[in-house]
Amino acid sequence: MNELFAWLVTEPTYTLVVCFLVSLLVGSFLNVVIYRVPAMMEREWQASIHEGENSDTQIPQDRFNLAVPASTCPHCGHRIRWYENIPVVSYLFLKGQCSQCHAPISLRYPLIELLTAILSTLVIYQLGFNYAGFAAVVFTWALISLTFIDVDHQLLPDRITLPLLWLGLLVNSQNLFTSLHSAVFGAVAGYLVLWSVYWLFKLVTGKEGMGYGDFKLLAALGAWCGISQIPLLILLSSVAGVLLAMLLMLFKRHEASNPLPFGPYLAIAGWIALLWGHDITSAYLQLY
Repeated sequence: MNELFAWLVTEPTYTLVVCFLVSLLVGSFLNVVIYRVPAMMEREWQASIHEGENSDTQIPQDRFNLAVPASTCPHCGHRIRWYENIPVVSYLFLKGQCSQCHAPISLRYPLIELLTAILSTLVIYQLGFNYAGFAAVVFTWALISLTFIDVDHQLLPDRITLPLLWLGLLVNSQNLFTSLHSAVFGAVAGYLVLWSVYWLFKLVTGKEGMGYGDFKLLAALGAWCGISQIPLLILLSSVAGVLLAMLLMLFKRHEASNPLPFGPYLAIAGWIALLWGHDITSAYLQLY
């Protein structure tokens, strides 16, 4: 194992290829996470309501988690075989259709697999095949999951945001990206900034502008990037939000009256800040 690790360190090209292939597999798993975590939460909510109201409504008792049941076609129930579940390759081989009923398979599945592989490989290219690189890849996987869950359900699950926060504090206890002192205050500042904006907006308008999941996600990003990156995180997420909202409205994919989830913009800002935040901040200070 040590010999393999040493070989990968000395052969960067092979390292990136291995990272890309492994991350394709992880991307396939992230598709499961994105679909099943909200469904698992919905089942838990239904069970708690059923228990509290003593309702006669039957709650599904079959096991449902990230491992079981096996993946099936949502149209005909065909159980997906292992060779039909090879990232990207199976989608191309099946021509984007179920092998049994020929119903279309969403293009989003291979795109998420490719996105996971590309971003993970870019992280290793930027940070290297080391502990910081490994940590940043896990950070990337979590952000991809949160982004698409928020897009689908306007939800940022605690079961992902809170472990991400604690993991950020843990990795920075070894000063991988910032000091532990900066990470702790970054987490506190990240939460309080959006919490304050939320209550100010609610007092002025009487409406809720964002959810508590956004507070927790920015707290997690602060734990990873440090308190010095909080202004950059807010700026980048705001710019990303404005630009993407304008593009969606330009192509008539979104109406101005409908709310947009803020989580994806925070995720984009967090990923950029972790990899290039200090360079961006230094360039800005030198310029002005």
